[in-house]
Order: sequence, then structure tokens, then C-alpha cells
Amino acid sequence: MPVMGRMLLLNDIITNSCCFNVLSSRISLPFLSHHPHSHSHTLGPSLLTVGTSVSISAKQLSTSLAMDSSKADTPKEIPSGLDSSTEEEYASQSKLLQEFVNISTIDKAWTFKSGNGIGTQAIFSISQPNLLANKKRKFMLSTAISKENSNSVNFQWAPFPVEMTGASTIVPSPSGSKLLVVRNPENESPTHLEIWSQSQLEKEFQIPQTVHGSVYVDGWFEGISWNSDETLIAYVAEEPSPPKPTFSMGYQKAGSSDKDCGTWKGQGDWEEDWGETYAGKRQPSLFLINFDSGEVQAVKGIPKSLSVGQVVWAPSTEGLSQLLVFVGWPSDSRKLGIKYCYNRACALYASVINFTNQKADSSCKDFPVVNLTQTISSAFFPRFSPMERSLVFLSANVLWTLCALCNKFTSQNLIGAANGKPSTSDKIIDVISIVQCAKDDCFPGLYCSDILSNPWLSDRCTMILSSTWVLVNMIKIPVKDVSANLTEGAKKPFEAISSSLIKRDSGCDPLIAVLHGGHILSLSSFSKSWLFSLNCFDLLIINYRGSVGFGEEALQSLPGKVGSQDVNDVLTAIDHVIDMELASSSKITVLGGSHGGFLTSHLIGQAPDMFVAAAVRNPVCNLALMVGTTDIPEWCYVESYGSKGKDSFTDSPSAEHLTLFYSKSPISHVSKVKTPTLFLLGAQDLRVPFSNGLQCARALKEKGVETKVILFPKDVHAIERPQSDFESFLNIGVWFKKYCK
Repeated sequence: MPVMGRMLLLNDIITNSCCFNVLSSRISLPFLSHHPHSHSHTLGPSLLTVGTSVSISAKQLSTSLAMDSSKADTPKEIPSGLDSSTEEEYASQSKLLQEFVNISTIDKAWTFKSGNGIGTQAIFSISQPNLLANKKRKFMLSTAISKENSNSVNFQWAPFPVEMTGASTIVPSPSGSKLLVVRNPENESPTHLEIWSQSQLEKEFQIPQTVHGSVYVDGWFEGISWNSDETLIAYVAEEPSPPKPTFSMGYQKAGSSDKDCGTWKGQGDWEEDWGETYAGKRQPSLFLINFDSGEVQAVKGIPKSLSVGQVVWAPSTEGLSQLLVFVGWPSDSRKLGIKYCYNRACALYASVINFTNQKADSSCKDFPVVNLTQTISSAFFPRFSPMERSLVFLSANVLWTLCALCNKFTSQNLIGAANGKPSTSDKIIDVISIVQCAKDDCFPGLYCSDILSNPWLSDRCTMILSSTWVLVNMIKIPVKDVSANLTEGAKKPFEAISSSLIKRDSGCDPLIAVLHGGHILSLSSFSKSWLFSLNCFDLLIINYRGSVGFGEEALQSLPGKVGSQDVNDVLTAIDHVIDMELASSSKITVLGGSHGGFLTSHLIGQAPDMFVAAAVRNPVCNLALMVGTTDIPEWCYVESYGSKGKDSFTDSPSAEHLTLFYSKSPISHVSKVKTPTLFLLGAQDLRVPFSNGLQCARALKEKGVETKVILFPKDVHAIERPQSDFESFLNIGVWFKKYCK
């Protein structure tokens, strides 16, 4: 069973830590992968219904359907198109789902030494869905941590959390004495930066759009770093938009101050953005703010061809210079989608910040921005050990499978040369190397997508990491039809998690085969998919070959074989649990999102008599259509042709390319489909545009297959806005119950 948050303690990496983020305790939805390499969910009271099925809106759910039917003494008004039994099913599942929705999530946490030197203090950033407002509430909760004895730790929590209304993010200072609150605007208003002490708001700054746009708080480009004396913060924000032309009865120059009511601003030239979840985000840039003067300045010397992020200050040094290290992604050609794509080419850069009369200056020509990692293809999430100035970071080789989280963990000594000019050592050391074929119960390689902002333990030589490591076997599924050309890692059994075994239930409730998105895996941690297990379904959560956590060879075995190897693995897993008498062959359903939706759509076409119902979220149904509309078109080439497919990538695919894409796609099997299918689509999805799922849904409707489509107008690939998330799970549950009676 894959374990989320497996901690790796790495000795001989030196540090001195006064505060560090603890591991995020995230609610993971294994069947939603945020991209054909991972997915999620979202909203929309206006719904699109295909065929004879009926959609139900969030407003209806919050009124008639949330009623307890057992207490209704008078006949209730039934929404148009619903019979009484269906309405009761919506009401029953709605109440159960609301209990799951109310569970809060720890997003981030920080620990600090107590002021008296005894014990530890901590701050937790917490979020909780707010269905009525259709957004997440954000809270801050503090606690004092003390060690009572060698086996007991005591938490003294504050009586209540404090809601952070309107806050985009919070970042405590290294000492814990100050708190930065970032409030990003929703329009063209200024960005607000606030500095709080323990008892009051100390400073407040309004940064106009002419200086920079919103601060990046997304977890990828995001970089907000206090310097050691807590007087400066380096952060990443959107570069100011270029001036747009003004039109009236004639033409005026861009940037004209004429505000006559008879004029309007033109759109200007279209510019590439960074794809899924970054619509309109053109150029993340690096800025400094001085809290004494309130001065904000862009860090100079960074080429316009770089988009930057993940900035950190190096430990303080003697003299008047400090070093900033950040990640730079080349952006002089087409920007491809970067969300969840950990193998994009990037490098670590360093810039010296000089101080003259207490004023930061990043424009000194003697100290240009330096590329620290020229010998490797990617480097990200830099972290310093404060005492020894050792720099650790993750690296993903761009020659590896796209969007796979196969990272090298490396360290590099960054040595300050004369006058503080950054220089690099010649040797980059692999601390954790790639594991091609993992031995039984042995470390399979590092599969993580982040490093804590300060990951060092108090011994100053141990680092804590979170990675995916398959430690406990739930169900081992032997690979069928092992061919001679398979690598050893690809021949090894893959894994499935069965709720029947967890519940120790020998009965055979209807089965839901849960399929994760692209090259990630389903976790054993809490997720909303377990809601269905409480609602008279058994779950079979399948980590088919191509999932992370099993070694590189198993992971790399899938590209070029999508629609065949992964489909066969799922069918093999289902047959396996039927043979074990953990499932009945008569009531099997299937659920997946993104690549999991691709698999689901393939399965109902290639095994048309196996499934009684299916549900897909933003599924990949037609690679030939997707390649021209997605933000990651090269993914279509790699998944279809194998790892060498990236060499064939072009924005003008040939007829040969399109033919292969079509043959690898579920749409090529649509004529055989009989299974009633529910489609959940995000209209703002840039990763798998909703036209992909809609084309498949229309094709099924055309041939008479019962089909239902719910379109969430404001949702992206991860349908995760609270109302959309609620509505998605509710409709999936009711859909499956309808066909499993």
C-alpha cells in the first residue's frame, strides 16, 4: 500500500534551523489527477444535460434535496425529471457527503522556538470548504508544543482559529516574531502586503499594478522569502502588463493618458501564458520590498527570456552583500503547460543584492545573474543549510517520461568568492539516485513534488522529505502476458487497494474500480472516494504499471503503450478480485479523471459487457483532437510513441501522427460502448479541454447509450471549487446507485 508522507532522513546534510514547514496534511483524491498526469474537481449551477438524464443544481441540493425524507409529513415538491426514489437517493447521499465536506485541511504549518527557550510554538494554515460562498475559508491556528516525557508530546491549542478573510497567503518570518499577509486583488486594484507583529498591524503597503501584478502563491512559481534580519522580503509577482493601444474615432498611442469617455482600450498583442491554472499569467518576475522604506524594486539583470520562481535567500554573510537563489524557466519560445510538469527544463540562478546606505541594489554590473546548474537539465526547489551554505534541490531529467515525478535529489556547495560574487563548485553530488528496478520492500527511488521550505532537523545534519514508497502490500496483481522485451521492473506485480480487505468484509457489494490520472498513483491516505465505501460500494483502487512508487522501469513501461498495457492491467486487477471472491462480476462500475478518464473510456469500449456504469472527469477521449487544443501537446506524442516521441513533437502534426493518436484513443472504440456514462467537465480546462469529453458524450448519445453531461462553467482541470466538488461526488454516487440496484 503506498504510504503518503514516508519520511526520509538524510544524514551528512548540514543545517541550522529555527523554523520549518511541517508536512502538509492534504486530502488527496486518488481518482482525480490534475492533468493526464494528475487531476481534481469544481462548480456550476448551470448544467448541460445530454439524452434523457437529468442534472440537479447546487441550489436544489441546498434546499429540497438536503431534507430528511423520513421527517417529511407532507408531500414534497419533486424537481422536474426526478422520481421520488431518485430524489431520496440525492437527499441521503447529500447528507453523508456534507460530513466529508466539513473536514478541514492543514495547508501549511510552521514551528518556532518559544521566546523563553522552552518548548516550541507552531502556526497552522487551515482551509475548509464554504459551500454557500463557493470558496474555501482560510484560518490560522496556533499552539504551544511541549515534551512531557520521552513518549509524550503535549499540544496546547488556542481556543479558536482566526479566519484570514481575503488573505491569499501568510508567511511568518524566520524568528516567528512577524507575519506577512498577502492580499492579491481580484481586479486592477493594488496588491496589499501587511506586516503583523504579535499585537498589531505594523506596516501596510499597497503595490499598484504599474509596479507588478498579483503575487504568485500557487506552490510552483511561488517564492516568498524573508532575509535573515527580517528587513527585506524577496517574492515573485506578475510583471506589469504592457500598455495597450487606445481607440476612439481615431488611433492614439499606447499608454495615452486621454481618458475621454469616447475612447476605449484595445486588447493589444496576445501573449503566451503558462497554461492550466495560469491563464493570463505571462511573466512571473522577482521583486524586493524594504519594510523600513516601503520601497519595491524589481531584481535587475534577469533576462526577459526567463520566467522565475521559488526564490530563497542564502544564509547571511559578512559584509554588505546577500545572495538570492531562484529557479528560471526559459520562456523565449512557446510556453508549454507547467502545472504538474516537473520535468520542464529549468535551472538555478543566483543574484547578488548589494546594500548601500541600507538600500538594496541588485543592479551592480560586476555581479551578473549566474546559472548555477549548467551541467544538468533541470533544477528546482532550492533549499540552503544555513551554516555550511550547502544547497540542495530536486532535478528531473527532461529526457525522462514527461510529467513523471522521477526526481534526483542532489546537493551542491555554493561558495562565496571574493566580494560576494557567486560561484559554483565543479561537482554536483547525487544524494539519492534513480532506482531502475526496486527490490521487494526496498527503496524505489525518490518520488516527491516538493521540499519543505525549511526541512532540517535540529541535529543540523538530517533532512526530512515526503515521498511515495510502497511498503505494505494490499493486493499484488501479477502481470499477464509477460513478453521478453519487458524490463525486469515492468514484469513485477503491480498493486491494488481493496476496501473489502480493509473493512474485512467478505460480502460482495457493487464494485467501483477507481483509476488515478497520469503518472502519479493512488494513495492510502484519506480521500472522498472512501465516501462510496460507506455507501454500500466496495472500492478497488488500482495502481497500474506507469504509476510512481515502483521504480523507474515500471514507470517508463507505459509511454507508447497507453490504451493497451494500462487497460489490460485494470482488467487483470478486476479479474483477480473476482477470483478472490472479493467482487461480483455482475455489478462493476468504473471511475476516473484525466488519464483515469482516458482509461475508463477505453475500458467501456474494449470490455463493453463488463461495466454496468461509468463516470469520467475531464477525460482524455481523443488524442487527435487534444493535441491541437491542450497546453501540453507534447504529452500526446510521448504517450503515443514512447519516450522518444518528444523528438517528433510539432504544432503541425502530420496525417500519420493524427492517425496514430486516433488509434490510441477511446474514441476509436466508441461504437462498441453500451455502458451508461456520466461526464463531469470543466469549461475552463486547458489541460484536457472539455471539447474532448463532449465529443465522446455526443457520440455515445448518437448511438443510444444513456449519457449525462454536467458542465461546470468556471472550473479548470481540477474540478475543485466547493460547490462543483460537492455536486460531482453527489452525482457520481447517485449515478452508480441507479445502475447497481
